[in-house]
Amino acid sequence: MTDSRLAERPPAPDRLPIAVVDNHCHLDISRDDAPAVPLEQVVQEAAAVGVDRLVQIGCDIASARWTAHVVDEHPAILGGVAIHPNEAPRHQEAGDLDEVIDEIAELARHPRIRVVGETGLDFFRTGPEGVAAQEHAFRRHVAIAKDLGLALQIHDRDAHDDVLRVLAEEGAPELTVLHCFSGDVEMALECVRRGYFLSFAGTVTFTSARALRDALAVTPLEHLLVETDAPYLTPTPHRGRANAPYLVPLTVRVMADVLNVSVPELCEALSANSERVYGPWGEAS
Repeated sequence: MTDSRLAERPPAPDRLPIAVVDNHCHLDISRDDAPAVPLEQVVQEAAAVGVDRLVQIGCDIASARWTAHVVDEHPAILGGVAIHPNEAPRHQEAGDLDEVIDEIAELARHPRIRVVGETGLDFFRTGPEGVAAQEHAFRRHVAIAKDLGLALQIHDRDAHDDVLRVLAEEGAPELTVLHCFSGDVEMALECVRRGYFLSFAGTVTFTSARALRDALAVTPLEHLLVETDAPYLTPTPHRGRANAPYLVPLTVRVMADVLNVSVPELCEALSANSERVYGPWGEAS
């Protein structure tokens, strides 16, 4: 695929028979040379293929402020706010980590902010020198979610054991989501045992992701969510292009095949689970 092809927007997939939720997307982020798309168009294109509700995640302080604003304007969008694990060491170095987390706690009181996250640990982009700051921020976000009675969304990259350890030590919120789940069968079973939700992204469609599909196959329907992580992790056959909520049906159909269930049955479960975790979308205020 040439560079010019990478900048093209993929065609819309077939509409899902029952509407679902994109459980995690970054509507304020543009990728590479992808054309900018107005937010209203993003929402309309997603609804046209059966993705009628979105969870916008703001994972730095500017993005969190934007998220708290945009959920007031679009009934289809609920929000989540946090300081991303890879942002935590930067704030620690600047001396304002707790200050920005305090602001996250205030933003999370907005009635249409239903998620604290994405928070967690990332040992891929941050080296050992940043682990303490990441873990401190992670623990504070867990406490905020529990204090406010909100769902928690976890970012876990190359840190499975430590993420599970911190959640066990702190006591995970009742509604805890492993965003862009990347673990194996053993981790999936442990997360289900603990009552967590596993959210699968376009990575589950990748040819190389056999272990991830095996993890999906052992996850009960009542623990499943789906996401884009847009503009990243675009599902096959459009890997490399910018992702967007309207591409969720590609991931849903692969998930249904792996689980050996019908697409309508999976859609029903995904929709119900999303409302259970985040509550009703209702009207923007």
